[in-house]
Amino acid sequence: MKKLYWVVLLAIFAIPAVAVAETFEGVALVDVNCSAKVKADPDAHTRACALQCQKSGFGILTSDGTFLKLNPQGNQQVVQLLSKSHKTDHLRVNVKGKVTAGALEVQSISLE
Repeated sequence: MKKLYWVVLLAIFAIPAVAVAETFEGVALVDVNCSAKVKADPDAHTRACALQCQKSGFGILTSDGTFLKLNPQGNQQVVQLLSKSHKTDHLRVNVKGKVTAGALEVQSISLE
């Protein structure tokens, strides 16, 4: 009976640790340096600024105003996307990934 108690207890605490992939569609892409400054109007944030501030990393602003920082692999993908893009502003993306500890582990990302 004691073993069963520990197995159930372990299962209860292990379940929240498993992150489920989420999809974010049409969310604003912003570099970390500018995230607070452009929160009110992220569509005005320019591609040139994002590339200039790329060393700070990138994140997305969700519809409720939450900023989720991307993992290093996501940052690399964003730099590639922005380098190939001709968009000047209104940087919106579709992202699939797992949210863990306030950060987004990117599985896939594409510009709208």
